[in-house]
Amino acid sequence: MARIFDVVEYPSEMVDEIVHRFPEAGVADLRIGSQVIVRESQRAVFFRDGQALDNFGPGRHTIITANIPKLIDLVGKAFNDRTPFTAEVYYVSMREFADRKWGTPQPIIVRNPGMGLGVALLQGFGSYSFQVSDPQQFVTQIVGAQGIYRTAEIENRLRMMLLSKLQDLLGETAAKNSVVELIGLTEELGAGVRAKAQDDFAAIGLVLKSFYIGNLKPSEKSAEELRAMGMLDMQTYTQLQAADALRDAAQNPSGGAGLTAGIGAGMGIGNVLSQSLSGMAGQQRPAESSSGGGSAQGGAIPSVMTPAEAATILRVSEEDVMAAIQAGDLKARKIGNSFRISKEALESFLNG
Repeated sequence: MARIFDVVEYPSEMVDEIVHRFPEAGVADLRIGSQVIVRESQRAVFFRDGQALDNFGPGRHTIITANIPKLIDLVGKAFNDRTPFTAEVYYVSMREFADRKWGTPQPIIVRNPGMGLGVALLQGFGSYSFQVSDPQQFVTQIVGAQGIYRTAEIENRLRMMLLSKLQDLLGETAAKNSVVELIGLTEELGAGVRAKAQDDFAAIGLVLKSFYIGNLKPSEKSAEELRAMGMLDMQTYTQLQAADALRDAAQNPSGGAGLTAGIGAGMGIGNVLSQSLSGMAGQQRPAESSSGGGSAQGGAIPSVMTPAEAATILRVSEEDVMAAIQAGDLKARKIGNSFRISKEALESFLNG
């Protein structure tokens, strides 16, 4: 015999639940006079045969024809005889689901006129919050017949919506502001994303309560990512890698074989790098245009060098040169307790 529910309630804080169906499986047998208890942070939506009957707000409600008039058409005369009828009750949390996290899994490309390649890749992260605004619409369009619907089930969809709006807004804003200025407009960008996303949230019965940008900065791997996106040719990509190698060398004065190998690779295309990057900026330094392909200091490389002289040419420490010699990357002749390096060996090392 089917159980008739005289009292329907869901006494839960619904911390991570947006919707909880009563009962979770099957249907509830109710009748005229049954009590429905809805807490302050909840709304109850009645469904029967896939059709929404009514919404109940906070309080204790008694099922009568006045508050669910559509039941008359569904159960007919039997309704007046207190005959049980089947229904599904969806408890919807109306609390604000705050401190939800978002981040850019892939950098967002924006224009950066007048600097470098004219584009930049930005990465960011922050938080947002949302709330159900139309319980019936949310249950109908998103939840369906699920017994429990949690925040984790919709967060990916919401993040995609927000990142789409952020990318669109960055594209619009970058046309008027440099990347440096963009990074300082986090409050304005957050407000813009909220405004752009409201219609999409409303379409599924939600409202975006807040959207905060905790951090917005250039990507640390821009060269690799730009090439993966098809925005760099091989020559430019190699030049940027060389610049990274030189930067890493400057940040690691302690030396080491791995470091000097990176320095060698970078210095091997140093002249091409200098000319290319200068060309991007539309300027050529006098020293570069008049050096005629000499050493790093503008003079000819001697035919035989000490490690200290080689270090001067490479603009690294003597310890770096010795580490490269000991690792076998840079060929040198040991005479007594000293090493001598030929011009050909140094050029071979530079060319990789």
